[in-house]
Amino acid sequence: MSDTKEEFKIFTAIDILDEQCVRLEKGDYNESTVYNTDPLFMAKFWEGHGAKNLHIIDLDGARDGRKANYDIIEKITQETKLPIQVGGGIRTIDSMEKYFSRGVDRVILGSIAVKEPEIVKEALDSFGSDRIVISLDCRGDFVSTEGWLEDSDLKAIDIIAKYKSFGLNHIIYTDIERDGMLTGPNIEFIERLLKLVKINVSIAGGVANIKDVRDVKALYKAGLPVEGVVIGKAIYEHKISPKELYVDDL
Repeated sequence: MSDTKEEFKIFTAIDILDEQCVRLEKGDYNESTVYNTDPLFMAKFWEGHGAKNLHIIDLDGARDGRKANYDIIEKITQETKLPIQVGGGIRTIDSMEKYFSRGVDRVILGSIAVKEPEIVKEALDSFGSDRIVISLDCRGDFVSTEGWLEDSDLKAIDIIAKYKSFGLNHIIYTDIERDGMLTGPNIEFIERLLKLVKINVSIAGGVANIKDVRDVKALYKAGLPVEGVVIGKAIYEHKISPKELYVDDL
């Protein structure tokens, strides 16, 4: 982790399922809400309202292990100017190269971080620590895989320790039980996790209002290794407005 502290990032989430912009509840594919039928429109909409980073998840890919929405994501990289990180079904070096060649800034690796660490190590060696993000999607301390459909017996803290030794510099910690529920992030647990790691962590799951965002940023201001926060349902449900979110003095 660099000694130079980067600015706190707001990652605006666009989750794509069946070519539509949706949000799930607790990662349940049977509990999805469609917010717009055109993810490209939503990307341009958020960019026009001040978003600075996009967090795009191919939910079909996460579930099925393939890049089902690649063409849509490619259009977003071509028709917006925002830094974009993409996850969902990215499980080979070739698929990472394909995304990078079309303008994606960072790829997010989930299931293979648990099941195929040698691929993650190869990715870090090939593309560098600034372009690879590990997504730790957790129920409590334990990581889930396959689009959150399978639980493992591996703890997030153990996976972080392993990949830090490989040179990893970025992770996303998602609290599955809070994701899409608008119940607020588990700040106490997050603070405890952050004190155990020396790696850039972005927080996802549960953000319901601007206070929640400020609570996460307070950890960043306190010197803990918080890179930013991922926000989805709260902005789609108008619990947070772009005017209060995309400001420098948050």
